[in-house]
Amino acid sequence: MKRLMTAILLGLLPSIAAAGDIPLRPSPVTEWKAVYGRIEARDRVPARARIGGTLTQLTVTEGDLVTAGQALATIVDEKLDFQLGAIDAQLTSLRSQLENAETELQRGEELLARGVTTVQRLDALRTQVEVLTGQIEATTANRRVIEQQTAEGTVLAPATGRVLDVPVTKAAVLLPGEAVATIGGGGFFLRLAIPERHATALEVGADIQIEGATGTLVRIYPQIENGRVIADVEVAGLPDAFVDARVLVRIPVGQRMALVIPQERLITRQGLDFVAVLHEGAPILKTVVPGVAQDGMVEILTGLTAGDVLTDIQEANHE
Repeated sequence: MKRLMTAILLGLLPSIAAAGDIPLRPSPVTEWKAVYGRIEARDRVPARARIGGTLTQLTVTEGDLVTAGQALATIVDEKLDFQLGAIDAQLTSLRSQLENAETELQRGEELLARGVTTVQRLDALRTQVEVLTGQIEATTANRRVIEQQTAEGTVLAPATGRVLDVPVTKAAVLLPGEAVATIGGGGFFLRLAIPERHATALEVGADIQIEGATGTLVRIYPQIENGRVIADVEVAGLPDAFVDARVLVRIPVGQRMALVIPQERLITRQGLDFVAVLHEGAPILKTVVPGVAQDGMVEILTGLTAGDVLTDIQEANHE
């Protein structure tokens, strides 16, 4: 019956000519497993408040692209302005005292030259000038500290990247060290959570198939979490518009032996797939069930056996 069906099918086809014989042998085929990967930023760095105060300005929101050092927000502590005012008043008073002490010192030097005053009195005046000068320098240094604290009210982006989270709002009261925004930078990659039974099949450097692209397995974490192995995959041009978005990924988890033929050797007629093989020196068609085609090759699930000789058939011109 099988021979009869083959003869009928051959009769339906144009005349054929055999060429390019290929003996079939089992070949190793990579086993792939479909899992979901999550797009993650390589670095998640919080932009923190360096001083406590009221958030008076917030210039970014989730999804914005920022550069390192860019101003993201402004925090104002009104107490710092009061402290600066108090220090300025101290400096004004000390400078007036210094000016008076320098005048007294100059007068004392003139009196000493005329023998009216003593050296001890002149030394006391000179010491007073030096003390006031030191007090002015110390107070000026304290003022610079307050000025620096005021400048630290500007929250800067710690890295170049995309704003992932802004947990605060304008007019909020913040404490020192509180996060104003979280920046995702350093590039983006895919993080996979793979069942632990496939852990031994994973290798760093293996190619990973992704929707429309190919990635490279660059890191396998040794700690298993909830029965899954965590691995990182680098992909060129990975979109970063949605961080933590899930992407379908196919990973190699092993190999098996299978019959694989060039895809062009498949002949499709009336909804069935056939392959031309040699039988007693003549080409015949065998019905086959092909698998998924990849890189120009297709696995034959059933219909052929090892040892069959594939032959190339070409349709002859006819009237």
